[in-house]
Amino acid sequence: MTYTVLTLFPEICNAYFNTSIMAKALDRGIIKYKALNIRDFARDKHKTCDDSPYGGGSGMLMMAEPIGLALAAAGIKPKKEGNEARVIYLSPSGKPFNQPMARELAKEKELVLLCGRYEGIDQRIIDLYVDDEISVGDYILSSGEIAALIIADATYRLIDNVISAASLEEESFEKGLLEYPQYTRPEIYDTLRVPEILLSGHHENIRKWRLEKQLEKTLLIRPDLIRDNSEEQGKFDTGKNLIEMSRKNGEGEI
Repeated sequence: MTYTVLTLFPEICNAYFNTSIMAKALDRGIIKYKALNIRDFARDKHKTCDDSPYGGGSGMLMMAEPIGLALAAAGIKPKKEGNEARVIYLSPSGKPFNQPMARELAKEKELVLLCGRYEGIDQRIIDLYVDDEISVGDYILSSGEIAALIIADATYRLIDNVISAASLEEESFEKGLLEYPQYTRPEIYDTLRVPEILLSGHHENIRKWRLEKQLEKTLLIRPDLIRDNSEEQGKFDTGKNLIEMSRKNGEGEI
């Protein structure tokens, strides 16, 4: 996988890609990364990349020409001509980002992450080049760099050999549930003890306990996940039935 980030602030992204597990994945050649500074493609001496929008309104808009030249430098053609890379514009008006989308994007050969600023970018860039507009949440950020890093982080960890498959299996959103509570040493912290069942060594009982806690937590915090998963698979009428069924037979999948 190659990550190509088009941005006015490459230093934000460079710092992240050169840290922790991401840096190890780069060193091992599992992923590749490059950042292009859109300002380098501005034609005037002031390196201007924004202007006031036609029709009036507050704020400034990123201009089409510098972005188009940056995309061309990244090897991206207008989408009607076809590209191997998938071009994503990070936008609060895009499709909501989630784990299934992360799994889909992790299969791509290259993601080109276009970071907006100010009031956004000229619509003609979206029309000509962008495959997907993606939003990382129902809120507004100052720029697209943080959103681009969220996409990168959520996808690179799903690529083979970055993180062990076993570590991914029981994470939140896998199998439609949030992750169960976890504990480590010491056995007693303040007045709180580690649940006895986790000290029992009985692996089947621990598995059932973890599933029950996953269900309880998901029903409390994100009942929509259980509802959506139930509707998709057609196995249960309500999420509450899941806890009762888990107590009866300890099934590990929904």
